[in-house]
Amino acid sequence: MLSSTGILRFTTVAAIVCWLGLTLVDLIIGFELRNANVEIGVPILLSNLLLTGYIVSLYTHYSRRLAGADNLNFIELLWRVFVTGLIATIVSVFIQFFLSFFSGTRLAEHGLLLSLLYHINIGLILAFIISTFLVWKKLVLYQKTKALLRTWQVFEYAFLASLLFQFIPHSPFDLPFSLIFAFLLAMGLVVTPNLKWVAFLNFKQKWKSILLILLIILYLAYFLLYIARSRDNELLISDLSNHVSVLAIFSFIILYAISSLLVTLFNLPTTSVFEQKLEEVVSFQRLSQSNQTGRNQDEIYDLLLESAVSASFANGAWFEPNHQTDPTNLITKNISKQKVDQLRKAIADSTQRKSKRSAITTKISGENQTLVENIKHPEFKSVLIYPLTVQHEKIGSMVLLKEVSDGFNNDVINIVNTFGNQAAVSIENYRLLQSAIENERYREELNIAKRVHESLLPSTLESNDSFDITAYSKPADEVGGDYFDTHRISKHKFALIIGDVSGKGTSAAFNMSQMKGVFHSLAQIDLDPGEFVIKANDALGRCLERTSFITLSYFILDTEAGVIKFSRAGHCPALYYHKDQSKVEFLKSKGLGLGIIRNKEYCNYVEVNQLSYKSGDVLVLYTDGVIEAKDHKNREFGYDRLKQIVQNNSQSSVDSIQEAIIKGLREFTQEDEIEDDFTTMILKFR
Repeated sequence: MLSSTGILRFTTVAAIVCWLGLTLVDLIIGFELRNANVEIGVPILLSNLLLTGYIVSLYTHYSRRLAGADNLNFIELLWRVFVTGLIATIVSVFIQFFLSFFSGTRLAEHGLLLSLLYHINIGLILAFIISTFLVWKKLVLYQKTKALLRTWQVFEYAFLASLLFQFIPHSPFDLPFSLIFAFLLAMGLVVTPNLKWVAFLNFKQKWKSILLILLIILYLAYFLLYIARSRDNELLISDLSNHVSVLAIFSFIILYAISSLLVTLFNLPTTSVFEQKLEEVVSFQRLSQSNQTGRNQDEIYDLLLESAVSASFANGAWFEPNHQTDPTNLITKNISKQKVDQLRKAIADSTQRKSKRSAITTKISGENQTLVENIKHPEFKSVLIYPLTVQHEKIGSMVLLKEVSDGFNNDVINIVNTFGNQAAVSIENYRLLQSAIENERYREELNIAKRVHESLLPSTLESNDSFDITAYSKPADEVGGDYFDTHRISKHKFALIIGDVSGKGTSAAFNMSQMKGVFHSLAQIDLDPGEFVIKANDALGRCLERTSFITLSYFILDTEAGVIKFSRAGHCPALYYHKDQSKVEFLKSKGLGLGIIRNKEYCNYVEVNQLSYKSGDVLVLYTDGVIEAKDHKNREFGYDRLKQIVQNNSQSSVDSIQEAIIKGLREFTQEDEIEDDFTTMILKFR
């Protein structure tokens, strides 16, 4: 079965072959018509067959191309149609210019040349209208319903079936021709009102779409006039003006283009209002969720100010916490902090002239009021002052400024009050949450993290009869940041991982859960270790805190090939025992912890290594808690002691090697509890 790329190549070749064949056949038939004494015997049926093959090839080609373009937005789809039409129009206009330049000469009246140029034109026209038809299909079916999908399928199948009508002798717009054309046009009219995509364009996109659609309509009109002019030439065999399918598609494309243009124009005046209301809703939602996203009070102040400026179309603003007099510490928008004192003076002067000016005040709670008035200032002419209160305590004031007098109406005041009230609720919730967290944090952290930690580590490890495996993990406290796991990719292929999450407590446990999710998601794809590390860094870089990172080693074990591939992301180098050489070595390679670099440059720090294992070889994976364990003299356990233990116990089972390492650690530290988390995972090949 052909792949998507194979189908595209096949249909491209098929379309070219059909067009060349059509051109050649029509040239031969035209030659017969111009020379009555010559009879070659090429049937017109062959011309119709090649024309139909060309249309079907184009249809299949563009259908497949657009099937892979689901991520394109509406403007990009219209741009595709525009570019296709532009190329076709430029070539067609050049042909017309060529004929006009040689007008009156034998060259411009040569039948074979005219027929060749005509076929170039119809090839371009068909490519343009079929690609446009299929783009229109994607627009029509945006947010499709079951009924709409069925209607479109009837329309599409009817169009393809109508191609067979060309093989039946008929006259233009006789009864059968008219009935088929009327049915296709009616189906086009039924699906044309589906213009939901227009509502999802912003103001700038609507103007772009209007321009593109206008140009597309001009292209269509130009090609339609060309077809109409060409029908008078009796020597042209493939007459598109007598092709019911082509005319029906032309009609539908023009109809849908005009409808899209009109609907977009009618929606244009309300776009800015719709976008403003949508932005207000989004801003309110952001304020509502601010306490859930861990924002502190300063961040809520900033969000309130940003939302109020956007909703009121203010030209400048600032927010000052209560008892805040230092302008350098204010939160400002579209105004320099140096102007704050100057504006404060202008507002104070306006307040003193209260009896001589017109002011609007709106009660919000108790004695606090939102004040709106005009001021005398070279740049700003009106001001709105909103006092932010929490539990009857004024915690700050928000000042909005406009460059025009009487710039704040009642609607704007109500919106600002709504945002302010929600911000006050968010701040109060934040304070309550902080208080509760302070009282319960440690206990909850231990309980939650302990449950999470216990559920994250696997109860059993994947293996087969080619190797034995065991693992041991001991957190320094109730929970730790060490992680190990295995995954069976196939019968003979296994993924192994060991990692260490920075930090401790609940945050480390949650980051560990994210690491587990990434591992089980990516391990199933059977990625190369290097690709796994890169994709894991990309995924974790989106969710880890900026100060957090994870080190790990990732191994792919193929027991059928007897090969181990691995990559290291800043983790401790694995220890490997070669039985045939009675030698222990550390598998060192370059690597950087996940989340340290969160861009494409991370690829430069990834290295993939490979080695072949033999029976009796031992692979020891561990975390830094092992080598960094300290004795009472503050000396570290180190790599050499670990290496010596593995060397001395290399002939033992994996469980015995593990027990030897744990025993060696406790004897070295002279304590039962190690200061840091430590984890080991040991494999021995049979």
